[in-house]
Amino acid sequence: MPIAGIGSRFVALLIDTLIWLVAMAALSLILWILRPGIGAFSRLSAQWITAVYVLISFLLNWGYFTLFEAFWGGRTPGKRIAGIRVIQRSGRAIGLLESMARNFIRYIDQIPFFYAVGVIAVFSTRHHQRLGDLAAGTLVVRDRVQEAPLWGEMGTRTFTAAAFSQIAPLPEPHSALSLDAAGLARLSPSDLEVLEGFFARRLDLPLPVRQALAQRIADALQAKSGLEPPAGASIETFLEAVAHQFRDVARLQ
Repeated sequence: MPIAGIGSRFVALLIDTLIWLVAMAALSLILWILRPGIGAFSRLSAQWITAVYVLISFLLNWGYFTLFEAFWGGRTPGKRIAGIRVIQRSGRAIGLLESMARNFIRYIDQIPFFYAVGVIAVFSTRHHQRLGDLAAGTLVVRDRVQEAPLWGEMGTRTFTAAAFSQIAPLPEPHSALSLDAAGLARLSPSDLEVLEGFFARRLDLPLPVRQALAQRIADALQAKSGLEPPAGASIETFLEAVAHQFRDVARLQ
């Protein structure tokens, strides 16, 4: 996935900030309505209302980004609209701990005004990471967009294409392989995440790095499951077959 630029990140942050401001305005209105009644009982109660307001403001700001990114595929509503997401440097989905770390350091990135430190860090690092990303080991990337055919679902670009017979697509090489179900059952969903992360990034990797990484993943899967690449099949075809057939096994369980 390509690294997100400062423009898309700014759009996402602007949308998220507007949503947060609306939530804070609603909270302020509720407390403004309740405060006179609570303050009539005790001055200390009114002071507690102020303290609770400050605490909730912090939790709402920090929790908004943390929970959305941890449990919504690395995206907040603003990131979803901007077409970007947060992932680990390995390509895996971000977890709760990474989300907590990068968003806690968000307050340092905001110093001294509107993410000045964060912007400097984004322009100074190779992968456009702010301090929170560096601490949590995360990246902000752009989602890949599937382009629709120009002429509908048939994908024909000329009006005369219908006069010619349609050629049946060739089957995927991995569909001809058959792997041992017992070996596939020894794998876990985390192994599938590793495979999907590799498939998502492999076209962006130099060929030697891609081949070496595929071999390392295959060796790890073989050691865990006992599966062996069928004769004549490439390492990547073997990995595609493992991912495809593991999904089928998991679906039946």
